Amino acid sequence: MAIYTEKEAREIMEKALRFSTADTCVINMSGSESGNIRYARNTVSTAGHRSNQTLVVQASFGKKSGTATIDEFDDESLKKVVARAQELAKLSPENPEFMEPLGPQSYDESLTYSETTANITPEFRAEIAKNSIAPAVVKETTAAGFFNDSAGFSAMLNSKGLFAYNKSTNIDFTVTMRSNDGTGSGWVTRDFNDVSKFNATKASKIAIDKAVLSRKAKAIEPGKYTVILEPAASVGLLRNMSGAFNARTADEGRSFMSKEGGGTKLGEKIVDERINVYSDPKNPLVPTRTWNGEGQALKRMDWIKNGVVKNLAYNRYWAKEKGVKPVPFPSNFIMEGGDASLEDLIKGTKKGILVTRLWYIRSVDPQTLLYTGLTRDGTFYIENGKIKYPVKNFRFNESPIIMLNNLEALGQQVRINGNLIPYMKIRDFTFTSLSDAV
Repeated sequence: MAIYTEKEAREIMEKALRFSTADTCVINMSGSESGNIRYARNTVSTAGHRSNQTLVVQASFGKKSGTATIDEFDDESLKKVVARAQELAKLSPENPEFMEPLGPQSYDESLTYSETTANITPEFRAEIAKNSIAPAVVKETTAAGFFNDSAGFSAMLNSKGLFAYNKSTNIDFTVTMRSNDGTGSGWVTRDFNDVSKFNATKASKIAIDKAVLSRKAKAIEPGKYTVILEPAASVGLLRNMSGAFNARTADEGRSFMSKEGGGTKLGEKIVDERINVYSDPKNPLVPTRTWNGEGQALKRMDWIKNGVVKNLAYNRYWAKEKGVKPVPFPSNFIMEGGDASLEDLIKGTKKGILVTRLWYIRSVDPQTLLYTGLTRDGTFYIENGKIKYPVKNFRFNESPIIMLNNLEALGQQVRINGNLIPYMKIRDFTFTSLSDAV
């Protein structure tokens, strides 16, 4: 087994640290056990299990650092990896932005581990594939899916006395359903720390229904439309927006958060006042590790409050340069939503387009956060509160900032890729051209 208890991990890391003669030394250790099943054309194609363990040593002499990695933890191997890291450190140039390791820290207990998830069996994975494939066959659709579960740990120890440890579990599921005539496509994804929250049958039904409903899509003129964005459609744009909350790039005039003539947009209103965004490693729906790669404690942090920028992220070096306290980067992205279901938003729309997801998102202008990409796997025209017919996919050009200033309504939150994102109804979303891809 590659998963070590807190006591076992600490003993191995302390042994490695005793071999170090460097000025400072940081040791990271991790391990995981994971299993998966993959299916395509309504047939299981592969299934597997992976076991990995790693120990990484970063040794530093002054501002010169070297790093070495190993996956064997006997005494001779530990001595070897420490010596290699120190050898590389002595050969390295100085890092002008080097920061000494932190001393002992205090961390909240995380909520990332589920025993049920850690105990998933191959038979359980096979049942998930069955519960996805069987209804697809009945509805004359073809399923291609992947389910992966994992359990693991991460730990950190340094020569300043810091120690951190975390256990976590996770499941990821994604399936694409294609109608057998090749003209319709549906898709769904799910991820949880606790597998008991996951239902493969319900998730697959969403993709099947969209595949059937999206057959023989009609072409309509591109332009500006009211859109209902499912969380999978907006999460990519929103996560790209979160990258702009980097204090350094803002201070250096290299991001959307930079102000003309100098300074940042900290404290300024940038989006609709109904937008509230925060990160929280203790959120029970999207829990994360309560410490980051530098050993900093992670706490709940507001990033946008009532449309106003409340914080920018400062790494330790940039915080020292600016004479402020460090603000760790967010470990998850949580946007507050409303009570409306997807069905409620559709019923309240006179004319608009429902977008299942966006993909192949690429930056057009980082200063304005303008992005381009394509819709995929179910795009539908709405009229008088009902889905009237499927439409061909579009290319879009849009900024999440403009999008969040054109907000009409917020719906219920949905977990996606470790984040909480609500359904959103947006006016004047810009589609620039059509795509023939299904």
